[in-house]
Amino acid sequence: MLDNAGLKDLLSKKMVTPAAKREAVAHLQVPLGMSERRACRMVSADRKSMRYRSCRDDDDGDLRSRLRESALPNQRWSLDFVHDQLVTGRRFRVLNIVEDVT
Repeated sequence: MLDNAGLKDLLSKKMVTPAAKREAVAHLQVPLGMSERRACRMVSADRKSMRYRSCRDDDDGDLRSRLRESALPNQRWSLDFVHDQLVTGRRFRVLNIVEDVT
């Protein structure tokens, strides 16, 4: 009966990404009091991915803050990352910044 109540709550939600599955498991656990194992089984999620916490450093924090400082309120900028691979196999990324007004 608990499984049916939980599934009815989640019918309207899309669960494609791990973040969406994490949110669905949390929704089943907190209001319905379901165990993590049972909630993961219902959502078809791996239990390890529910406990995963990113340990990645925010390397782009300086760049982001500098971009925010240099942007003016009456200007419009477009940003895009482009990536490619050299013949040697080495990959590189380039940040393209374009002012749309001029």
